[in-house]
Amino acid sequence: MTNAPHAPLAPPPAAADADGEARLVSALARGISILSCFSPTVQDLSSRELMERTGLAKPTLFRLLDTLCELGLLRYSERLSRYVPGVGLVNLAAPALARMTVRQLARPLMQELADHIAGQVELMVGYGNTITYVEIAQGVGSRVYRPEVGTRVSMSRTGSGRAYLSMMGEAERSTYLAQLRANDAEREAWLQGRLAEAALDLEEHGFCRGHRDLHREVESIAVPMRTRRDGEAWLFAASVPVFSQQSKQMVEDVGPRLVSLVRNVEGSLGAAG
Repeated sequence: MTNAPHAPLAPPPAAADADGEARLVSALARGISILSCFSPTVQDLSSRELMERTGLAKPTLFRLLDTLCELGLLRYSERLSRYVPGVGLVNLAAPALARMTVRQLARPLMQELADHIAGQVELMVGYGNTITYVEIAQGVGSRVYRPEVGTRVSMSRTGSGRAYLSMMGEAERSTYLAQLRANDAEREAWLQGRLAEAALDLEEHGFCRGHRDLHREVESIAVPMRTRRDGEAWLFAASVPVFSQQSKQMVEDVGPRLVSLVRNVEGSLGAAG
C-alpha cells in the first residue's frame, strides 16, 4: 500500500557537469518541490505550510506559486483559502500513462483475476527509490481500499516494495538500505529479515507475500516482471480482505494465478516487440 505522507526535501544545489555548468535548473527544481508537497492524502496546503515543507523564502515561493497557478498546475481555492493541485497535472500525466504498453495489455487480465478473487489487482512501476501505482482493477464485490493511480507504494512494508528491492542490483539495494539504516536502524534490521523471506518466496513460489505489514486487514502478494523495460521495473500485486475465503488460498491459488497473469503479459510484450 502507500507510504505515510512526508514533507518533500528542499531542492538540492544544482550539480555541475564536466564543463562546470549547472545541470539542474534551480527554478524548475524548486517548482517541482512545491508540486511534490501534494499527494492523494495531502490535497490542499496553505502558503505557510508550503513554505515550511519546501524551505523556500516567501518572495521566491509566491513567484513560483503565481507561475504554477498561471500554468494550471496549481489553483488557489477561494473556498478553502488554500492551494490545491490543478487539472494541468492530470494533463501532464496522460502521456506517461499512454506510453505504458504494459497497462493496455494487462488491464483485461487484471480485471478477470480481480473478479475471480473478489479483490484488487494492482500494477506498479518502479524507478529509483520510488514505486507508483499505474493501473488498478477492482473486482466485483471487492472490499479492498482502492488507492489512486499515481499513489506511491511503500518500499519496506509491502510485498511489492520488497519484490522491487529484491530485483535491484546489489550496489543499488545496499545504498537504499544504508540510507534507511542512517534514518531508522531498527527498521533496516527488520527489513533485512523480510528481504530474506522475500528471496525465498521468489525462489520457491515466484511471488512475495505482504505479511500484512502495512494493513493488518489485507492479505497481498506481489509478482515482478523478470526484465525491466526502458529502465523501469514492473510489478503486479493481488490483495484480498483477511476475512475472505481467498485469503486462505493465497499460496495455493491466488499466487499461481498472478504468476500466470504476469507471464502472459510478458509473452504479449514479446510478441508486440
